[in-house]
Amino acid sequence: MISKHSVLLLVLFVSVTIFSCGKEEQSYAPKPKGYNRIELPAHQYQKLLQEHPYSFEFSKYAVVVPDTFPMAEKDWVFINYPQFKASIQLTYKTIRNDPKRLSDFINDTYKLTSKHQIRASSIQEQRVLTQSGKMAMLFKIEGDVPSPYQFYITDSTTHFLRGAIYFPTATKNDSLAPVIDYLQKDMLQLLNTLEWR
Repeated sequence: MISKHSVLLLVLFVSVTIFSCGKEEQSYAPKPKGYNRIELPAHQYQKLLQEHPYSFEFSKYAVVVPDTFPMAEKDWVFINYPQFKASIQLTYKTIRNDPKRLSDFINDTYKLTSKHQIRASSIQEQRVLTQSGKMAMLFKIEGDVPSPYQFYITDSTTHFLRGAIYFPTATKNDSLAPVIDYLQKDMLQLLNTLEWR
């Protein structure tokens, strides 16, 4: 024998089923992950006026400040981009016409670049001839790394300049791709306008 309570539950179940069948089926899916919109200004450059053994053009939206790390030397600087919370760090060394010093500086550059292998999906190396005829070596580091580009440029006898684009943030680099591309153009402008003093 069926109780009143069971009949009531059965009627309720059938009613819900009948009323829900007549409506269009809706499917729910999570919204895709969104990223902040990044406004990029048009590239504009200015000449570095500070006294260093080098000069170059850098973005009008950046500020050149001395490197303040404890091991920093006199001609080490940061090109800070406050709008993007990013920077290009430049470290300068004199070679003093010593092939061993040059070799050590190049080896140090490769060691510093290879430290990103833990998080990098690839490291691409490219030799570039600048507009002024100087040879530079670029390293494109793909993946969620704080430094997507590094480089060095030298005249092999006197000057050695190493640079790295840094993002001190945990943001995924695919969401930073427009800013990385923007800073890469500024990095190339720096290399193409570099002059030794």
